[in-house]
Amino acid sequence: MDQLTHRDIADAALATGGVLTVDLGAIRRNYHRLRAASPNSEVAGVVKADGYGLGAVPVVRALLAEGCRKLFVAHLSEALALRPIVPADVDLIVLHGAPPGGEAACAEQHIHPVLNSRAQVLAWSSLAQRTRTVLPAYLQLDTGMTRFGLSESDLPWLNETPGVLFGIGLRCVMSHLACADTPEHPANAAQIAAFNRMRKALPPLPASLAASSGIFLGAAAQFDIVRPGAALYGINPVPGCGNPMERVVRLDAVVMQVREVGAGVAVGYGHTAVTERPTRLATLAVGYADGFRRSLAGTAAAWFGDAPLKLVGRVSMDSMVVDATGMDLFPGALVELIGPHCEVDDLATNAGTIGYEMLTSLGQRFVRRITE
Repeated sequence: MDQLTHRDIADAALATGGVLTVDLGAIRRNYHRLRAASPNSEVAGVVKADGYGLGAVPVVRALLAEGCRKLFVAHLSEALALRPIVPADVDLIVLHGAPPGGEAACAEQHIHPVLNSRAQVLAWSSLAQRTRTVLPAYLQLDTGMTRFGLSESDLPWLNETPGVLFGIGLRCVMSHLACADTPEHPANAAQIAAFNRMRKALPPLPASLAASSGIFLGAAAQFDIVRPGAALYGINPVPGCGNPMERVVRLDAVVMQVREVGAGVAVGYGHTAVTERPTRLATLAVGYADGFRRSLAGTAAAWFGDAPLKLVGRVSMDSMVVDATGMDLFPGALVELIGPHCEVDDLATNAGTIGYEMLTSLGQRFVRRITE
C-alpha cells in the first residue's frame, strides 16, 4: 500500500478529517492465501456489515473477479442491496435467514436463506409449496455455540414430519465454531464431532463449518466450503501467532491545529491529562464517532513517519490530541492511525477489544481511497 501525500487528500480529506485507504489487491491476495490454506474446500466470502466496514460493493467485485461463487451477508437488506452486482450463478446467502414476511422477496431475488429454526424451515417450505417451485436454501445446525441453528433434538422432527422439507432444495448444511481462535480449546473438537454426528441424520450434502480462524484448525474443520470474513480484510485469524494475511486497511488522520503550551496545562475533557513540560500539541480530526475508542487514552495512538505520537487526554467525539513535541507537524499534515506501524489488531489490543470490532466501527466520514 503506497504512502499517502498531501496532494492525495486535497480538499475532501481536509473537510472530513481523514483518509481510509482500502487495498482491494490485498483482499484478492488474501483470498488466494485462504484458498491455499484450504486446498480441498471451496472458499466463500463473508461480506456482511458493508464488507466489514470497507465497502461491500468494491469488495464483492474484487472477490467475484477472483472466482468466488458464494457470498454471505447477515441480513436480507444487505443481500438485496448487492443483488444488482452479483451474477445469478453466484450463491448470495443470508446468514440470519429470511425474516418473517421476507420469504417472497428472498425467492424473487434468488437469494438463499440459511434456515436456522423450525419456523424458518416451515415458512420456506410453505412458500415453495404455494409457488410450486424448488427453493434453494442452506441449513444450519447448532453444534455447541447456542446461537443459530437446529438443535440435535430437532433432527427427528426434520426427518419424520411429512412434507417438512417439501420444495426445499438444500445446498449445504453448516454450523459455526465458537472457539476457533483458540486452537487448543476443547470446544473445537467437540463441535467437529457433533457436526459429523448430526450430519449423518441428514441427506448427503456439502458441509461448511469453518470461518476465518476455523480454516487454520486444519482439514478436520474445513469440510467442503469455508467462510472467511475477517481474514479477507487482514485481521489475524490466528491470534498470538504471526498474521498470515496481508494488511488491507490504512487510516490517516488530518492535523487540524498545532499549539505550543507550557508545563502544567490541562488537556481535554475532565482534565485527565496535564502537561509535565513545554509541549507541542496537535489536534487530529478523528474521534470516537469515527471508531477511535475512548479506551485508547494513554497509548501511542498515531505515527508521524517512524515517530509515535502519544494520545494526550481523552478521545473526544470528533477529535483527539497527541503529543507532537519535536515533530514538524502542521495543519493539513497526515498522521497514521492504522498502517505499517499499527495494525488493526494492534489498535484493537490497545483499546481492549478485537480487530473485528475495531474494523467494523470505522465511521463513514472518512474519504474512501480504493487501491488495486
